[in-house]
Amino acid sequence: MLRNFSIEVNPGEPKIIDAAPGRLDPGTEVFMTWIPGKNPMDTIGPAKKLRDAGLYPTPHIGARHVESVAQLEDFVGRLVHEAGVDRVLIIAGDRDTPAGPFDSSLAVIESGILQKAGITRISVGGFPEGNPKIPDPVLWEALAAKTKFARENGLNLTIVTQFAFASEPVAEWVRKVRAQGIDNPIRLGFAGPAGLIALTRYALVCGVGASMKVLTEKPQFAKLLIDKGPEPLIRGVANHCGPGTGSELPLGIKGVHFFVFGGFNKTIDWINAQRAQQASA
Repeated sequence: MLRNFSIEVNPGEPKIIDAAPGRLDPGTEVFMTWIPGKNPMDTIGPAKKLRDAGLYPTPHIGARHVESVAQLEDFVGRLVHEAGVDRVLIIAGDRDTPAGPFDSSLAVIESGILQKAGITRISVGGFPEGNPKIPDPVLWEALAAKTKFARENGLNLTIVTQFAFASEPVAEWVRKVRAQGIDNPIRLGFAGPAGLIALTRYALVCGVGASMKVLTEKPQFAKLLIDKGPEPLIRGVANHCGPGTGSELPLGIKGVHFFVFGGFNKTIDWINAQRAQQASA
């Protein structure tokens, strides 16, 4: 599960951008957040640094944060031509009223702007525990529409899930995705090692509702997450999803995606320690 992980960083943290090439495996996908209120063009320089170092920067595009078609065209055009970017993550963006013409990630995908600029790989969000602002039927309909459009238009689409604190809902959601006939690769989101306060705060912000009970009602398991990081959850999901074949993970799982609420270096230290432990086992 840790062999092909991806990780999320803030492009506005130059120390992390500078450290990433020395701490990550060549070819690692590095997702770059779109911070509301920040100039998205500030992502271009950090993305170029990562790509020049042999990593794959994957900038976020927050559909509801985009102010105009021209802004999106300029942004993705510069990402491709100046930074060598060939992939992005498209999210709706956490705001009630769109800043411009796009109200959803599907609207951005269907606009054709990404394809015209040369973006061939896209990631979209998956929500094993739902989204507090979007009814489940709407989420499933949107996911089906995105994967259908990608398939019909030659786009390589990966689903990246929101993090959770319970393994069963994640495994059940993956099985439901497959039962819907959606066979796109899935990256499973997990919070990197962090303290209870940080985990709880980000869970509330990100709308992780159902499995929040794990932190509040099962203090022993919450302590285990703090002491051992996301290892119990990752193992739990792997066990629930069943065995893979050879080097392939089960159910079309592509790997793990880390949200680094406890810090980039802390998460990488944890990954390296886990790998070393497995290698010596």
